[in-house]
Amino acid sequence: MIRYLTAGESHGPGLTAIIEGIPAGLKLDLDAITIELRRRQSGYGRGKRMLIESDRALVTGGLWDGETIGSPIAIHIPNKDHKNWKNKQRQPKLIPRPGHADLPGYLKYDFTDLQKVIERASARETAVRTAVGAVAKQYLACFGIKVYSHTRQIGSVVNERRGKFTPVKFREIEKSKVRCADARIGTAMVAAIDQAVAKKDTLGGVSEVVVLGVPPGLGSYVHWDRRAEARLAFSLMSIPSVKAIEVGAGIA
Repeated sequence: MIRYLTAGESHGPGLTAIIEGIPAGLKLDLDAITIELRRRQSGYGRGKRMLIESDRALVTGGLWDGETIGSPIAIHIPNKDHKNWKNKQRQPKLIPRPGHADLPGYLKYDFTDLQKVIERASARETAVRTAVGAVAKQYLACFGIKVYSHTRQIGSVVNERRGKFTPVKFREIEKSKVRCADARIGTAMVAAIDQAVAKKDTLGGVSEVVVLGVPPGLGSYVHWDRRAEARLAFSLMSIPSVKAIEVGAGIA
């Protein structure tokens, strides 16, 4: 069984993950992990924090001569913005932001500074989870399983077309500013984002993940807590911005 744990704060020295359960003998491509981290940062209309950081994963344990050795894998991503916050004098944050974990964290731990909640609840934590996912993708590739994704919707702009995913198509999608499979609709998505920015507003969206080569029998119909769809939903809902999950044509 593979599991992982993350640690670190948004403006602390860095983020760390420990992955347990990857077997020995996997040749780990560190550059591929960096590419995934760059993908996370390059979405059109992302926050200014993305301009500060230049994420690179440092594997500090679990590798020997570039291969896994069966022991836990330790991954660290330094926070460049830490130096800007270190020893910085600032006033405690007392007003919780709507739609964030600020108020629940304050009520749970009776903090006098909401920054303590913000630091860990921040989506910055997903940077190191992206690195963990990059390791998982390399492991899955050993079994012929490929993972692709694209943007289905941003705001009211929707791509209804169902295309076939291939490595060539995926490379085309990666060239899009918003990773839309249809260039014309992608242009409309960019325009929608620009309009929202001009109004100092935000937009929701829908991303679709397509996994090819998955063998039947993964998960369990016998144990409720081992069902593949249940575990996928649990993982995806733990991402701060995710508020709904659809498997297949579930909503339709």
